[in-house]
Amino acid sequence: MFQALTPLPPDPILGLSIAFKADTNPNKIDLGIGVYKDVNGNTPVMRAVKKAEDRILKSQTTKSYVGPVGAADYNERVAHMILGEELYNSLGQRRVTVQTPGGTGGLRLAAEFIHKANAGATVWVSDPTWANHIPLISAAGLNVEKYPYYDYASHNVRFAEMLTCLQQAPKGDLVLLHGCCHNPSGADLNQEQWQAVRDLAREKGFTVFIDLAYQGLGNGMEEDAYGVRLLAESLPELIVVSSCSKNFGLYRERTGAVTLICDTAESTAAATTLIAAAARANYSMPPDHGAAIVQLIMDDPDLQAEWDMELTDMRDRINGLRSLLVERIKAAGIDKDFSFIEREKGMFSFLGVNLEQIQTLIKDYGIYLVNSSRINVASINDNNIDYLTSSLAKVLSS
Repeated sequence: MFQALTPLPPDPILGLSIAFKADTNPNKIDLGIGVYKDVNGNTPVMRAVKKAEDRILKSQTTKSYVGPVGAADYNERVAHMILGEELYNSLGQRRVTVQTPGGTGGLRLAAEFIHKANAGATVWVSDPTWANHIPLISAAGLNVEKYPYYDYASHNVRFAEMLTCLQQAPKGDLVLLHGCCHNPSGADLNQEQWQAVRDLAREKGFTVFIDLAYQGLGNGMEEDAYGVRLLAESLPELIVVSSCSKNFGLYRERTGAVTLICDTAESTAAATTLIAAAARANYSMPPDHGAAIVQLIMDDPDLQAEWDMELTDMRDRINGLRSLLVERIKAAGIDKDFSFIEREKGMFSFLGVNLEQIQTLIKDYGIYLVNSSRINVASINDNNIDYLTSSLAKVLSS
């Protein structure tokens, strides 16, 4: 049986990372991998996380299972984070939150749940979207369609075209939206656009499905939850997948959640049994360590204040790097307008260079980015920004 297997091509981003590690250029820069990096190019463990871990290791008395839906206290802390106190209270038993192995595990669990609820459903995703969205959703047996989202020429959201397309989405279909810090474009919906999506969802009856992977890395924890909260208070149904990988730096701990909002408490109770069964069939029980860290930080005012300060520093650094990159590009004598990078949010933006130029950056300069030209802004620092912009100037002028 195994002799008949055909190998698959490597994941583009992981393959790029392998090539980067093998490159001997001392000035090489990895703009591809999607993790936060500090001024020294490291992905650090947050101080609040270290302190929480230390307490947990000293006080924990068991490694027993937490159950298919995860740790109840963690689930409630996540619900507070994404919904805010007032909405958390008002939704009551119409809402349930379930711990998952990271945001990716949450997306797959949500897709499994959707397939149980409506096996013929189509999930509409933005064009472009995170590279793993379509494989995850399709693997659960759901149909996938794309709606227009990003204009590569103007570097803006194609919002009028997006709404026109979503007029086709009937009741029973789902529309996947990025809650903030759109990956890969960095171009987010503004408040008026979120309101228009809400109105269209009410009119057409489709269900909104939000991937909230970067809360806190755009404008702030509260500001980045605007779309989620608007829709949660306005619509009878909502699915939100959230992640603690980025805002707590818990990448390898696989800490995420699915939050379901249903029209009645009875519907929520029924939905909870389905999503718990899907979790049991997929991975049995979620990992506990990352969830325990988040729960402790959010329960302790001092740890929470320290974490919030660290997260603010990360966010300010990313936004500052966006402005600095635009400034240094201009200083390098590049005539092309890159000001859109400063307007966008989160770790990612399209650099807007073509495939030939990307290959030249990689081969001649050791600057690694994926073929779409998406870059991780957080990979830029004081030690590499001048090399990056001077190399870019040479490639664009040739």
